[in-house]
Amino acid sequence: MKKKTYKVNNYKNIAKGFHDDGQLLKALKFYKKAYRLEGGNRDIELLLDMAIFFDELGSIKEAEEKYNEVLKIDCNESRAYYGLAILYDDRQEYLKAIEYYKRAIEIDPNYDRAYFFLANIYDEIGETDEAINCYKKVIDMNPRDFWAYINLGSIYEANDINDSAMEMMKKALEISPSHYIALFNMGVIEKKLGEIKKAKEYYELAIEKNPYYPYSFLNLAIIYKEKRAYRKAINIISEGIFRNPEISVLYYNRACFYIHINELEKALRDVVRSTELSPKLIEYVQKDEELDPIKDLEAYKIMFVNKAKK
Repeated sequence: MKKKTYKVNNYKNIAKGFHDDGQLLKALKFYKKAYRLEGGNRDIELLLDMAIFFDELGSIKEAEEKYNEVLKIDCNESRAYYGLAILYDDRQEYLKAIEYYKRAIEIDPNYDRAYFFLANIYDEIGETDEAINCYKKVIDMNPRDFWAYINLGSIYEANDINDSAMEMMKKALEISPSHYIALFNMGVIEKKLGEIKKAKEYYELAIEKNPYYPYSFLNLAIIYKEKRAYRKAINIISEGIFRNPEISVLYYNRACFYIHINELEKALRDVVRSTELSPKLIEYVQKDEELDPIKDLEAYKIMFVNKAKK
């Protein structure tokens, strides 16, 4: 028996090694070898590894089968319920995902990842109080969970519970003082509280830490737009475009800034580029009164009016 167990473990470890190295075909070969050996199809760790592997491979049916095989062996294996919840969560089948996350938590009340992703779902479906409660449980179990503070703070901010939002973001910054998301969110909150100077400082720090996050440039530029410092706003958002050339919202907003300094041709070029990147913006362009100054341009009519009539 020891020899048979050794062979299963040996193939399993080889498969995991190939899996970790990204050699998926070789990993699959050795997972299947381990599974076919006597006792392999009863090895819970192997079945869980295979389920995760199939999930990463996009073979959802096979992943689900392996999790269910685990539950036939041990109906109280919380990791299998969690794995199934993840599968349903990814497919946006939220009610089933909630059911399985809760089952995992019922078996293992300290399953912080199950609480974390359950909170995500509750936030997604608008069950705000449930989301808050779940994130609080995550933090109780793991006071160093950066993303739990970030996500909980974002929920508070979205619901104008700004003091609590600020508290959560400060906690996140204690864990990771230079993380751009925490700095960006602090900028959002400070601006809502009317602390414009502090908001600008946080957005500038967020840009310094990660110039490839476009919304830091956008929000900072909008602050200058609101002060009617349009050229400063254009300079900032142009730097954002240089760093993030495929983000439609940056072009769209720069177009609006150009309109305020009567550079209509540049504005039109940015509108065209924004709609090339995100065609859904076309309807929004046609309704946006801020863009009215370019709508008499012949090029605008060719691009957006004549095409719509065809």
